[in-house]
Amino acid sequence: MVSQSPNSLARLRRCKIVATVGPSSSSPSGLALLARTGVDVFRINFSHGSREDHKKVIAAIRQMEPMIGRSVAVLADLQGPKIRVGTLQDGSFEFVWGEEIDLVCTAEQTEGEKFVPIPHPEIFEVSEPGDKLLFDDGRLGVELVSVSADRAVAKVTMPGTLTNKKGVNVPDKRLKISAVTDKDKLDMQTAIEAGVDFVALSFVQHPDDIKEARELAGPEARILSKIEKPSALEYLEEIIAASDAVMVARGDLGVEMPAEQVPVHQRRIVRTARQYGKPVVIATQMLESMINSPVPTRAETSDVATAVYQGADAVMLSAESAVGRHPQTVVAIMDRIIRAIEQAEDYHISLEQYTADPDNTTQDAICHAAADAAETLKCKAILAFTSTGSTVKRLSRARPLIPIVMLTEYVTTARRGALYWGVIPLVQSDIGSYEDMVKTGKQVASDLGADPDDRIVITAGYPFGRPGKTNLLQVTRVDPED
Repeated sequence: MVSQSPNSLARLRRCKIVATVGPSSSSPSGLALLARTGVDVFRINFSHGSREDHKKVIAAIRQMEPMIGRSVAVLADLQGPKIRVGTLQDGSFEFVWGEEIDLVCTAEQTEGEKFVPIPHPEIFEVSEPGDKLLFDDGRLGVELVSVSADRAVAKVTMPGTLTNKKGVNVPDKRLKISAVTDKDKLDMQTAIEAGVDFVALSFVQHPDDIKEARELAGPEARILSKIEKPSALEYLEEIIAASDAVMVARGDLGVEMPAEQVPVHQRRIVRTARQYGKPVVIATQMLESMINSPVPTRAETSDVATAVYQGADAVMLSAESAVGRHPQTVVAIMDRIIRAIEQAEDYHISLEQYTADPDNTTQDAICHAAADAAETLKCKAILAFTSTGSTVKRLSRARPLIPIVMLTEYVTTARRGALYWGVIPLVQSDIGSYEDMVKTGKQVASDLGADPDDRIVITAGYPFGRPGKTNLLQVTRVDPED
């Protein structure tokens, strides 16, 4: 008989769903509805709203978990350094194609003078003739003709009307600014005190940015690096190695590079993250039309499918779930798209092209042996006892086509496991012996819907209760008499 538990083996969806919380979804009932529909991770966008409101939402998510019967993760997304133009005298400035304009390092346009104020000396410090600047999410652009310490002359390459406080993108250079602003520091403190599971760092340019964030956040924080600047791609492997997870943030990435290059780099980021065994999230405009429409476009459906075929750990909803008219519907449709792809005949073949070889460690050897044994013997599930979650991340990296059940005594570990591909995270009392391991594994598998004749694979570490010691693998049938 198939279990009807929300954690049933038969109901597992391997690729996870991240949903942004906003006015359309922040009520306790709205959060519970989205979680029951399929959300695994709730994203709190600290670019909007007050810290007090965010704390209330996080508390509501935690109170909801016992109601839905499973662990969910919370991702705090920091705003990061926002570079904007200053105040224009008339509130606007007309960019005419081919004309040369002045850019001045100041906060306000002087009355009677015609220039664009940019109060960011770090731009003038690193820029050179030939560099490009983009404004208003890439809608307007210029190419620099000459640059000094506080002024530049630029030729308009993308005309339009610039208004006050619009964003500035510098695609050609790494700016000498911290990835963590004063606002971010306060937001990070609020998020960590509220018990979030991941902190997303915006506009990462270099691995040093992650080091700085860790020093501020403390050793227990898990850092998700958002890859959204071309400069980050120069240090991609180092950034991924230094991070706990990464996000392909296609919004700003698509502003700062040609649109046709975004899918190329998405593929590269996913492949590299999977090689390092780090969870990777694909974000931005996945089902954008569903902010207003009750159905997605065919192109959006294909976009989600591509991410699933590439083996992304999660796909993310932004405005669709935060301010959209149909938050539950958009989650349900994303769930259906993912499940359809995961049942496709060529899904496993697609995953294999991204799968990395195991590291030369006992833990990796055990995890890959578990995945191979499970596939060869047609096992029902892999059950992994873990303290820190590292074993489960290694198993997830191997992308086995059977469920990975995380068994941990730590609630925080289980919540983080909600982001990992193919993982069912469960809070379970610690085991003290080999017999406990086998007995508990069989009971959990049975509770999740496995039949007595089904085989399962169990992994754990000996001595029991010590983290980082996965060195046991057991294949058994669920039947307690076996």
